[in-house]
Amino acid sequence: MQINWSVRELDVFLALAETLSFRRTAAQVNLSQSAVSGVVIRLEEALGVRLFDRTTRSVQLTDAGQVFAEQAVLMRTQTDEAVRAVRNVAELQVGNVRLAALPSLAATVVPAACARYRLRFPGVQFQVFDTLSGPALDLVRAGQVDFALTAANTAYADLDYTPLASDGFVLLIPPGHPLAAARGPLRWVDVANLTHISMPLTTSVRQYADAALLQHRVRFEPVYELEHLASITAMVASGLGVAALPELAAAVATMPGVVRRPMVEPDISRPIGLVTRRYRSLSPAAAALVEMLREEMVRLAPARGPESAASGENSATVASQVAKLTNLGFPRFPGHIQ
Repeated sequence: MQINWSVRELDVFLALAETLSFRRTAAQVNLSQSAVSGVVIRLEEALGVRLFDRTTRSVQLTDAGQVFAEQAVLMRTQTDEAVRAVRNVAELQVGNVRLAALPSLAATVVPAACARYRLRFPGVQFQVFDTLSGPALDLVRAGQVDFALTAANTAYADLDYTPLASDGFVLLIPPGHPLAAARGPLRWVDVANLTHISMPLTTSVRQYADAALLQHRVRFEPVYELEHLASITAMVASGLGVAALPELAAAVATMPGVVRRPMVEPDISRPIGLVTRRYRSLSPAAAALVEMLREEMVRLAPARGPESAASGENSATVASQVAKLTNLGFPRFPGHIQ
């Protein structure tokens, strides 16, 4: 038995089952009487049973027609509920968004964006996974998150990368340091000989710093290496040295008195982008959260826009230098980005 009827045909059938009149049904559903009769015939042929007993004077439901009418009411109700559910998702009344983000983003832009999102779309639930880049990409691949926020172009065949913003570097300076009272940006080469506190070589933060100074033929040799941003900021606040960090990373754990100065020559930016599964579109709820995340990135790190992350000459040069470091035997950073 081939079942192939439309919601419109069910409506015509139910109207006839209620009115038991082809004339009144035709007027109610805006069809001709012959068109109504054609709908009934198609339904009966599909079901292989007569639904109405009809003469020139009367129309009556058969036993089979009565059963079908009861089920048709349920089908129409379920159809209406399905349409309402889809519209609720499209209009962000309900839904679920799952995202993975690097720790430096999960501690800055993500909370601010999620707070705004919850106020605007209280019916949408979301989950946040703060993790390093490698595990974040695995979550995207497995379909356990809708998207991930990373600080490097993934360049994988099964994933798509979309630039969202760029994260310029700043120098964290301890209170009382001579540079703390000055104004304006600082050149990388001018601060190269200071006591630096940095991250391990396997991180993007360290490799960008190495590559920036490599343009000046200077080797970056930090005195202290720590993995956690809060520890780095605390050591700067204690006067143990300075730290060159991306602006969003520097905002993770601010300390009273610590001064942030932008770094130039090269004027580098760490790209921040969206990673999704290839050929999979974001839901309306996820797309709305992405837009709020983009706005928060611009608000927290306004010095550079997304265009510079994608095509800036200095950033491209530094990216090339990072690649050279990798070719020289240094480990790649995507699995350890903060």
